[in-house]
Amino acid sequence: MADVTSETPKHIILAENLTKVYAAARIQVTAVQGVSLAVEPGEFVAIVGPSGSGKSTLFYLLGGLTRATEGRVVIDGVDFAALNDTERTRLRKHRIAFVFQKFNLLPTLSAMGNIEIAYTVSGRASGPGGKPLDRQYLDHLSDMLAIQGRLGHRPSELSGGEQQRVAIARALITRPAILLADEPTGNLDTKTSDAVLQMLLRSNRELGQTTLMITHNPEAAAIAGRILHMRDGQIVKEAAGSGPAPLR
Repeated sequence: MADVTSETPKHIILAENLTKVYAAARIQVTAVQGVSLAVEPGEFVAIVGPSGSGKSTLFYLLGGLTRATEGRVVIDGVDFAALNDTERTRLRKHRIAFVFQKFNLLPTLSAMGNIEIAYTVSGRASGPGGKPLDRQYLDHLSDMLAIQGRLGHRPSELSGGEQQRVAIARALITRPAILLADEPTGNLDTKTSDAVLQMLLRSNRELGQTTLMITHNPEAAAIAGRILHMRDGQIVKEAAGSGPAPLR
């Protein structure tokens, strides 16, 4: 991977003057306009806003899933803009994990199979220095997420909350530095949503990974340590939440 900085990064996520413009025929739509933000290691940040506010586009920009029209995203000292597609994919695999509103579990595999294949696809088990999946760590995740007795079941045999907890375990099995969650409770009822949010908070506290969550729900956002409010493609307000402080 390209070495794009010689400085020790102060922030694990740094966005500077991010702008994303979508063009359709003769119409241009600015989804994100001039957004700058910095996230410290171990911080839990929620980005909240109504539909069409630009929060999901910002999520895709920060995760390196789409390229900015202007500005830059730096992940742990590495500038996404300086990387080719292969290097961007490698950085995502090694440093970032995603949880989405749709669980995206493979229906033909058990919960365990979905978790194992995520580890295999990450490349951590192959090549020089490759390591097999850490079963003790998997046991810890399963206990923390309360899915110990459900790992042998296929997604169709799991409740929505169980499927989302499996999706979180799948994301965390690679020990990512950053967990990006896009509306992780959007398909869940209130009780199950609360349980999943508490699991995200617990994983942030116990595993120490940086967590950034996109949500339209201010109550869900309140569990974060910091809340960024978006409207019309811009961050218009910042507030403190009830969640943990970043690592020092």
